[in-house]
Parts: sequence; C-alpha cells; structure tokens
Amino acid sequence: MKARIVVTLKTGVLDPQGKAIEAALKSLSIDDVSGVRQGKVFDLEIASDNREQAEATLKAACEKLLANTVVENYTIEIA
Repeated sequence: MKARIVVTLKTGVLDPQGKAIEAALKSLSIDDVSGVRQGKVFDLEIASDNREQAEATLKAACEKLLANTVVENYTIEIA
C-alpha cells in the first residue's frame, strides 16, 4: 500500500522559510505570489492490506516523528 503524508505549519505559526521563499520569488520577478507557506511531503510504502491498520501505523509515525504536532498539522492519503 502506498501513502503520502503532508505536514504543514498550523495557521498563526510564523514561517520564516516561507517568507524567504516568497522574497526569492519576488527577486526573480515572480510578483503574483503571496502568503507562501512551506511544508514537508513524505511518500511511503506500508506492508499492510488492512487500511485501518495502515492508517493507525501512519498516524503513530506522524505523532512520534514526522510532525511536531504542537506547531504542525498533517494529512494522510492512502492509495
């Protein structure tokens, strides 16, 4: 089973890297962008045929390692 986990900063959390990316885009004359927020994407393969068990495993991975749940949100997509 394949899965994708997307981790993003929670609303209201400062994103200095996003601001730096936005400034870099503007310096490249890409002016129509604003509010840039950066995040992380993890593509994984999970050895399970049980979707509920796979979700539980992936949630544990997010909670324990992949996301700092104090300042980040995550979504899990299973294909």
